[in-house]
Amino acid sequence: MLVQFTDIHYIYIDNDIKIQAMNILDFAINYPDEESCRKKFKEQRDQMGVTCRHCNCKEHYWLENKQAYECKRCRARQTLRSGTVMQHSNLPYRYWFVAMHLLTATKGSFSAAELQRQLGHKRYQPIWEMVNKLRDVMGKRDDEYTLEGAIELDDAFFSTEISLQERDKPLKRGRGSQKKTKVLVMAESKTVENPKPGKKPKKVRYLKMKVINDLKAGTITRNVKEHVESTADLTTDDSTSYTKLKEHVHSHTASVIPHEDLSNVLPWVHTAISNAKRQLLGVYYKIKPEYLQYYLNQFCYKFNRRYFGENQFERLLIAAVTYAPDFKSRIYNRNYCG
Repeated sequence: MLVQFTDIHYIYIDNDIKIQAMNILDFAINYPDEESCRKKFKEQRDQMGVTCRHCNCKEHYWLENKQAYECKRCRARQTLRSGTVMQHSNLPYRYWFVAMHLLTATKGSFSAAELQRQLGHKRYQPIWEMVNKLRDVMGKRDDEYTLEGAIELDDAFFSTEISLQERDKPLKRGRGSQKKTKVLVMAESKTVENPKPGKKPKKVRYLKMKVINDLKAGTITRNVKEHVESTADLTTDDSTSYTKLKEHVHSHTASVIPHEDLSNVLPWVHTAISNAKRQLLGVYYKIKPEYLQYYLNQFCYKFNRRYFGENQFERLLIAAVTYAPDFKSRIYNRNYCG
């Protein structure tokens, strides 16, 4: 039996049922040209509703010749792209749809350089920005939800390029290395009754990964308050960074965890860290620390919707219509960004 689901709700599926993502042939049939993509984008925006930026009126005329909405109250206009992920972009709608399809249909990921080659676009920069804007709205969508129940929490260090501010300083080793970026990882899990031999004792539901500047208790606590419900039960190691967490959640279990027991105490948070690192190292080249969060947004967004099948595309389209990105970039060539 399939269970009805919404954007972030977990889906339980019988073992004999599989949900498949929309394949490339289905995509080509559904969105064969620029007009079909533009029409679908407008259809989704109309469904979500358009709000006037000047008077907050929700009633508009559609001006086909201007490709814009006109407010019925104050006559202010906004284009079809305004207030969406495509705001300030002149790239074709079909570019965006192809990118959204690849982001949701592929099990792993792909580089912006590869997407540029597939699209036949001359310049790398706008394609890279397009993909990162989609990663930005993925993060915005996931930030609408907080984790609850049993939560595993730990920090990790992801390999990134040395930032411009640190390049002239002596290279440090270990956890303080300039080649490492600190990330707080949280996994909402559920205990499995009578797990099969060799299987983890817990089943993961959702993930959150947040880039942090330091491992101070205040930084960790602030992130937990923002992304975890106060009714949650946290499990961590005995790091001093976690000493204040018990004040903000229902319970906090902190203990010294021998390396051989990690798979039992924090099974999913470390699996998530390992999988994310493997994907980033396998696909992208020299990720800059200021952009790492966007790549983590993509990893968590896809993981949290791993059972949505072809509905992943529709869900990302909703996010693309709902949120305008904050993403800002400098000019880089293709050798420095994934």
